[in-house]
Amino acid sequence: MYDKIINKEVKLAVIGLGYVGLPIALAFARKIKVIGFDINEERVEMMRQGVDPSNELDSSDFDNCDIQFTANPEEVREATFFIVAVPTPINEFNQPDLRPLLGASGTVGKLLKKGDYVAFESTVYPGCTEDDCIPVLEKESGLKYIEDFKVGYSPERINPGDKEHTITKILKVVSGCDEESLDVISKVYEIIVEPGVHKAPTIKVAEAAKIIENTQRDVNIALMNELSIIFSRMDINTYDVLEAAGTKWNFLRFFPGLVGGHCIGVDPYYLTHKAEAFGYHAKIINSGRYVNDSMGFYVAKQTVKRVLATGKNISGSRILVMGATFKEDVSDIRNSKVVDVVKELRSYSTVVEVVDPHASSEEMEHEYGFGLEPEIGTNYDAIVVAVNHHEYTQLDEAYFRSILSDDAGIIVDIKGIYKGKINNLTYLSL
Repeated sequence: MYDKIINKEVKLAVIGLGYVGLPIALAFARKIKVIGFDINEERVEMMRQGVDPSNELDSSDFDNCDIQFTANPEEVREATFFIVAVPTPINEFNQPDLRPLLGASGTVGKLLKKGDYVAFESTVYPGCTEDDCIPVLEKESGLKYIEDFKVGYSPERINPGDKEHTITKILKVVSGCDEESLDVISKVYEIIVEPGVHKAPTIKVAEAAKIIENTQRDVNIALMNELSIIFSRMDINTYDVLEAAGTKWNFLRFFPGLVGGHCIGVDPYYLTHKAEAFGYHAKIINSGRYVNDSMGFYVAKQTVKRVLATGKNISGSRILVMGATFKEDVSDIRNSKVVDVVKELRSYSTVVEVVDPHASSEEMEHEYGFGLEPEIGTNYDAIVVAVNHHEYTQLDEAYFRSILSDDAGIIVDIKGIYKGKINNLTYLSL
């Protein structure tokens, strides 16, 4: 299999061309023959034109790539090595939504031939690949797992907006259903991954390793958020505390903030779901999720309290929210907790205007029911800087004063980027 792939005698297919799948497909396409498949024809056409629908890659990233983009499953049939990189979201009850993953498994199952390989990259709970995906592959293909086709799991490690830690620069965890598949899958990924691979002993170990990466971050950020709530009541600046504590060599450098996006704010729920199936209620993980999911409402309520403290009527107060994406310098709005801030503020009958230099107003309107202002206005009673986009980091107190209604205006700096720079206006950070 590996020799045929490297000699371009057979093709590798990537199923799902989102922020994970497309970079993987293009990285392989610089070395071997690739088919990129996505169910969204509109997105596929954009990629044919050298445009990344996720706005993560430049047009130059498509250069010198031997890749065929398609939304037609029949055109993927000639592939012999399949990489599945589709989203694994949660539903409104914070339960795993496996529909995209099982749908992709069904698509691949209909295309499988004897001797083919399937590697899953989507973040899942331990056991999902073997218990949920492989039965679909067997049913749709009529083939027998291990005897007729091989399966592995290699979790994605792509960080949106990060131009340094890219797919080719990060050590890759790989696993296989047996020794042969582990060897082949490792060699295939080593075609593009410069630091090499870590061979996990089982598929479940690889699944668990991925899901605790984000769970660990989630719990640690939740601790920082809880500390910020405590220190706020004590009139202590959290960032001053973290700066002092950070002088110790083994202090872990996490910071408070809104935890959204499609990884840290989602993946822990996959682990707690599986834990429940084994009769264990995850206490620390669930507590961390509760704290982080509540921070948008907390920020809004603190803002309202500060406006009321100035003697103004909160109803009709004008508030500007700067930033709408789930993190800095990306266009991705999925699971953005800034939305919680906006909705909570509006529940007090405030007039909230939202701006963001990276997000799409149309996508915000479609996803959350409100769009973005084309430009920043004036006469605001409070400004919430929710995302530390680089466009915002160099702003100063004079600028904020120019768009506030008066000297009683309030700056809410969620990420603490103006710490020590706001001296004459009311300043609040986590």
